[in-house]
Amino acid sequence: MNFGMIIIWLAFLFGLLAMVYSYLGFRREDEKYRILSSRLEITCAVLVTVASVMLMYYLYDVAAFFEYVYTHSSLDLSTYYRLSAFWAGQEGSLLLWAWAISVMLLVLRYASRFSTGNVFTVTRILSLGILSVFLMLLVLDNPFAVYYSKAGSIMVSNWNPFIHPYHLTDGQGMNPLLRNPWMAIHPPILFLGYAAFTIPFTSAIAGLLLNDSSWRKIANNWMRISWLFLTAGIGLGGFWAYEVLGWGAWYWSWDPVETSSLIPWITATAYLHTIYGRQGQFRFLAPAMAIFSFILVIFATFVTRSGMWASVHSWQDFNAESLLIGIFLAGVTLAGTSLLAKRYFEEQD
Repeated sequence: MNFGMIIIWLAFLFGLLAMVYSYLGFRREDEKYRILSSRLEITCAVLVTVASVMLMYYLYDVAAFFEYVYTHSSLDLSTYYRLSAFWAGQEGSLLLWAWAISVMLLVLRYASRFSTGNVFTVTRILSLGILSVFLMLLVLDNPFAVYYSKAGSIMVSNWNPFIHPYHLTDGQGMNPLLRNPWMAIHPPILFLGYAAFTIPFTSAIAGLLLNDSSWRKIANNWMRISWLFLTAGIGLGGFWAYEVLGWGAWYWSWDPVETSSLIPWITATAYLHTIYGRQGQFRFLAPAMAIFSFILVIFATFVTRSGMWASVHSWQDFNAESLLIGIFLAGVTLAGTSLLAKRYFEEQD
């Protein structure tokens, strides 16, 4: 039985239910729903962690009957690169992103001074919704999809956990461009930065919905964390590009995906500058920068995974997962800009 595939499905289900019960607890002011939501959230985080550990082990063991393992790991790779293969492709990097969001939500809930109140509750509901979107992407493009034999042909199953896998002795291994020591450092740091943008975004939306400026107590430190990881990720990526690609002896070449990661760094930097303004000085700019930083992160993800522009970072052509990311991008853009416009015109009256 393919337990990894089932765990991904269960993680999505528990994440979605955690969001629903958190919303019901907020609307009905029912503590039972809130407790149930908290338990579902913890279970979801545990399942995502288990799935991550399983995928890491399969990559190390070169269990090549898994499509993702076959594509990114092989027996000739050292342990260093086998483990780094976790984030070498779309499914693994999305799993890392989902794991980071789930852990950050638990940190926000249990290690933050601001884990109470309506702003926190709405922030958590929206963050669980975003986590559910990433888990839905993993359901559609499961990292535990397996090869199987049918009528003499080798096919891939993304939905049947009971199918008998077609055993392969070795995988094709990692893309040669990725076989570099920076591979173990640059991608996970960048994805941790991307994941951390979730909380400033959702807290800014919560602040706009509730017309409550206390959202910045939640957002400020998380934006600092996001900015720190994104800065490190971009910088390390520059060293990697200089070493492997050359780019005319430069660290930067305005590659489309490279540039799309720089733009949210600029908006995040602008947000950090608003922290030191006078009380109420940046009532519109601060939430705008928090919201657009996240939107631009999703845009960077869409560019990477849709094949929209030719890039050394692009992984695939446009498919169903790209469409879902595009719909998600359109949704958060519409919701964020609409709320910002509504609050702006209300303040002008």
